Amino acid sequence: MTNIQRALEVENLRAGYDAFDVLQGMSLHVGVGERVGLFGPNGHGKTTLLNAVSKLIQPRAGSVRFMGESLEARSAQEIVAMGLVHVSQANRMFPDMEIMETLELAAYTPRARKDRKANLEHVLELFPRLAERRRQEAKTLSGGERQMLSIGVGLMCAPRMLMLDEPTLGLSPKLKDELAVAIGKISADGIPLLLIEQDIAFVLSLVDRMYLIDHGEITREVARGGDVDHDEIMDMYFGGHVSS
Repeated sequence: MTNIQRALEVENLRAGYDAFDVLQGMSLHVGVGERVGLFGPNGHGKTTLLNAVSKLIQPRAGSVRFMGESLEARSAQEIVAMGLVHVSQANRMFPDMEIMETLELAAYTPRARKDRKANLEHVLELFPRLAERRRQEAKTLSGGERQMLSIGVGLMCAPRMLMLDEPTLGLSPKLKDELAVAIGKISADGIPLLLIEQDIAFVLSLVDRMYLIDHGEITREVARGGDVDHDEIMDMYFGGHVSS
């Protein structure tokens, strides 16, 4: 059996919308058990990368491998069944479904059904608010609670890797801290993570490495605790640093 060292390998990926390529030949990797961040301005390819990897859009060139297997001929449903789970930026829950119904529905693949009970217990332990509100409809939840539910749905799919697209977008500092603890516990279980975040301090506190993205390309790689200057990053991406 091949000893797999990388959970995800992306090579020279090109993808976009209509006639426009957002990704300009992007290459990156996530090791087995590794946590990797993506940081860069809005509209420069972070979400497009996750959409292309998970086949929500069709890549135009390049290759993607997950746990050593090519995803070229795989559909979005097959990719989820393999264990590569994408938790998108928008909270796309069924508004009239209860929390428990939503979580149980997410365990639809054979792999997920097998461990449904254990995964459900894990989600409710990870997010006690969901346990307290288990019979509430999704539309009655706060933004932070809906994001917890989104991540919970991802975990119910029995992921071998999670891709999270700005999970703390629009949340209060308190809820952001709660989600950071939960994400840290998820990664402590050995699940590889690919995390998009706009708060550079937040993402660096959670990941082992971070890629900086600009105009659909990787411009720099930063190791955790590496040499990254906050003002330099603000100047690079936003045309001027923001004072704290």
